[in-house]
Amino acid sequence: MAIDAMNRPFYCIRRKEDKELYGIYEFNIMARSTFAGVLKRLELKPGEEWKLVTMMGKGSLEGMLQEMDEVGIERTLIDPMIGWSRHDQKLWGNYSIETLAELAEKSKGRVVAGAGYNPFRIMESLEEIERAVKDLGFKFVWAHPISFGLAPNDKKMYPLYIKGIELGIPICIQVGQSAEPLPSEVGHPMYADEVAMDFPDLTLVLTHTGWPWTQEWISMVWKHPNVYGNIGAYMPSDLDPALVRFMDGRGQDKVFWATNGLGTTRCKKEFMELPLKDETRRKVLRENARRVFKL
Repeated sequence: MAIDAMNRPFYCIRRKEDKELYGIYEFNIMARSTFAGVLKRLELKPGEEWKLVTMMGKGSLEGMLQEMDEVGIERTLIDPMIGWSRHDQKLWGNYSIETLAELAEKSKGRVVAGAGYNPFRIMESLEEIERAVKDLGFKFVWAHPISFGLAPNDKKMYPLYIKGIELGIPICIQVGQSAEPLPSEVGHPMYADEVAMDFPDLTLVLTHTGWPWTQEWISMVWKHPNVYGNIGAYMPSDLDPALVRFMDGRGQDKVFWATNGLGTTRCKKEFMELPLKDETRRKVLRENARRVFKL
């Protein structure tokens, strides 16, 4: 059995706003660059990039739960996917906490909901996070500082870390490059160094493997007792061999399996094909996330 430590709302929800998502400049360019091969395979024409989101995932909660049963997924963590368009100067994603709370309820707890963070609206975000955790049972926050042009150690991020300690929840932040046309330097994993030292009581999760700075990501996860990492956003078959070795050795208690909504069945199958010890598979697939997210 496994726990998906980072999934996306579009995997089980269809909204009219999802079509608009690929109208945002950064997503449109990402579709034509990062996902160019997928567009070609699906024979999608210019202007049809938005159809990608309708083809990713199962389109309904029922469909996702059925796949989870078939593949052996106990729970899946889903957040509002809040990010910022540098080009269009507006939020993307931004699913409401009420929507995610409804998913969690209808799934009978198999969907574990997380909140988001907008560092341009700090007080509003903190109030919403507190309500999400205390009133709706949310278990974590996922933030995308890269899209806001911020490094993890930016002062606009520190109120989030304080709130995470107060509420006793992990704070997950994307590090590594941005697949969208956004400045990637602020995503360098080493910026988490200062955060981990300033907030030793904070549980910090570095998502997206830190690529192309994978060794630095490994360094942060290994060095700090309060820092963890997930391997979402990259297919297991494409993981850096150094990360696989780390995961199978000194990092086996610090890493989570995750899909980033790229396909539960394939991500689970490819993970099981990695040259890992059985104990590593058990910890990375389920036990680490169960412990750290208090599931």
